Amino acid sequence: MRASSALFAVAWGGNEFTPLLVMYRSVEGYDQVAVDMLLASYVLGIVPALLIGGPLSDRRGRRALMIPAPVLAMVGSIMLAVGAESLLMLFVGRVFSGLALGLGMAVGTSWIKELSERPHEEHPERVSAARRASLSLTAGFALGAAVAAALAQFAPLQTVLPYVINLVICVPAVLLVMGAPETRPAAQNPGPLLTDLKIPAARQHRFWFVVAPSAPWVFGCAASAYAILPALTADVVGPSYGIAFSGLMCLVGLGCGFVIQPLGKRLDRDGSIRSLAVGMVAVILGMLAAVLASATLNIAVVLLTSAILGCGYGLCLVSGLKEVQRIARPDDLAGLTAVYYSVTYLGFFVPMVLALVSSLTSYPWLFCSGAVIAALCLGVMVYGRRHEVRDLDAVAAGGVVGR
Repeated sequence: MRASSALFAVAWGGNEFTPLLVMYRSVEGYDQVAVDMLLASYVLGIVPALLIGGPLSDRRGRRALMIPAPVLAMVGSIMLAVGAESLLMLFVGRVFSGLALGLGMAVGTSWIKELSERPHEEHPERVSAARRASLSLTAGFALGAAVAAALAQFAPLQTVLPYVINLVICVPAVLLVMGAPETRPAAQNPGPLLTDLKIPAARQHRFWFVVAPSAPWVFGCAASAYAILPALTADVVGPSYGIAFSGLMCLVGLGCGFVIQPLGKRLDRDGSIRSLAVGMVAVILGMLAAVLASATLNIAVVLLTSAILGCGYGLCLVSGLKEVQRIARPDDLAGLTAVYYSVTYLGFFVPMVLALVSSLTSYPWLFCSGAVIAALCLGVMVYGRRHEVRDLDAVAAGGVVGR
């Protein structure tokens, strides 16, 4: 719970900005490409923090790398609170939020995994470390967005107050994480950091042909549900409730992603891709529903689409983390987790890319293309699994150990 509190706090700070895209577009006058750029800009903080912070925590310990995460989140929230009229300040604030979230995801997920094993967990067979981490992350994403939207829509100081809440949450998170048990003592003679950054487990066939094809759809689904669709329906909802509706879309999508994750655990089997495949089917259905939603702009259809996309997000996230925790070795768990999350965050560039090309075609056609690409990714996963089975059969038949 102590480690999860920090992951929850930085996830809150990472997603509190998302439902406010409508506010920055309507109140501050930024165009759609600019606000979508701000949405994606925190990936510039996330990816370096993931790829460096994860391996660094494998050699320096989890606590030392996790404590700065809520502090960086507070810096990001302060800059966002005071920088509403400056695109540069918002950009830099988002990068700080990304740095915090990147550390939290790489280090916090690995720490929760290790705290879910003996001697810290009396019955590790009864719990899912991947689900604990993904639920903490999803809860922070969902509540951060919902609370920020409600405050921005109905409370005073709409560009400031949503970020103050994150400051209140991060302070106790820092104190709590300081008292969490260390699971990865600092190495005595760690050697050059460059060696750790190589992450041998990331070269495995199963990671790139089974896990990676599903990864960008984690946040591709999320961004479609609570960034693209609210922007398309802004005129239908009207300025009086535009921000609140955007927050509702976040809550519906991520709420469904939260609720569906136990199904991922029940579907999951060692060696099988069943859980990931079901998640990708939900992604395809969500993209097809988005075709109808963007064509009709019917509020009920838009909300239903958000729910389906949220299910795709939740299943792909928890199933992907389970796969990563199987593939990784103890000494590169955080590193491989970082690589996985880095690939998932490619999906956050979807709104910006679609906004740029929307002048060439319509959103229904763009979502239809998304469904086709998701189906191709599922085909790659099925091929990768079959290829892996053939390799294992050949090894068994030849009596060869290794690959």
